Amino acid sequence: MDFYNRLMNLDRRWVYLVVGIAVIIPVLNPFRVPVFVTQEVRSIYDFVESLEPGDIMFLAIDYDPQAMAEVHPMARAIMRQCFAKDVKLIISALSQNGPGMAEQLISEVAREFGKKSGIDYCYLGYKPYFGLVILAMGQNFRIPFPEDYYGVPLDSLPMMRDVRNYDDVKGVVDISSGNITDAWIIYGNGRYDVKLAIGVTGVMTANYYPYLASGQIFGLMGGLKGASEYEALSKQGDRAIKMMSIQTTAHIVIVLFIVAGNIGYFMSRKKNKK
Repeated sequence: MDFYNRLMNLDRRWVYLVVGIAVIIPVLNPFRVPVFVTQEVRSIYDFVESLEPGDIMFLAIDYDPQAMAEVHPMARAIMRQCFAKDVKLIISALSQNGPGMAEQLISEVAREFGKKSGIDYCYLGYKPYFGLVILAMGQNFRIPFPEDYYGVPLDSLPMMRDVRNYDDVKGVVDISSGNITDAWIIYGNGRYDVKLAIGVTGVMTANYYPYLASGQIFGLMGGLKGASEYEALSKQGDRAIKMMSIQTTAHIVIVLFIVAGNIGYFMSRKKNKK
């Protein structure tokens, strides 16, 4: 077997090994890659930055633990930015396996900034049938959530006494890894004209640019790259920025394998024609 045929028929285990080494190198020898901020991410940052102390924003943490690497830094950075500005948060977690993970993040960030449940934030938690929940919250948060995640009635929470529905929040930022984002666009924005921005995983990002162009969402964060952009703007953490070196190195190696495979294919085909 000649060189080009061997290149085309390379055992995939070698590919996995090289990609594994490429991922380990930035962990052992950290370096940073430049972060170029896009307008769709800057729009979300500018919106949060424009909020005044005492304003209320809705943060939807709609993803499961398997998506944490990509989108958890988004939720953390936005939450830290809001608490640093004394902006109050209403938080939901409509993905089935996400409420405990979300509560852990909320408690960690709230402790860091000295924020109290019911005063500085309200964590609603999870209820099934997210489409119906989003629709119901447009009428009154108390319809799907008469109590918060901790079992405290919403009417007894100081920050919720004058808060009824989406009309009483400045906007919604949905961080998601699935089709809950579609429900926020269809029901939240489409039905109630909610001012909406989203953060999604990398593979989902391209699907939502049409909604950005149409104005149905005012901002979009895509994957680890979007998270790193938001961290660079807000100065609230650098976890995604650090992980970008790992992702970039792995992508470069994968592209090189694709190029090598194509070279092997065309060269072997050329040789066979002769």
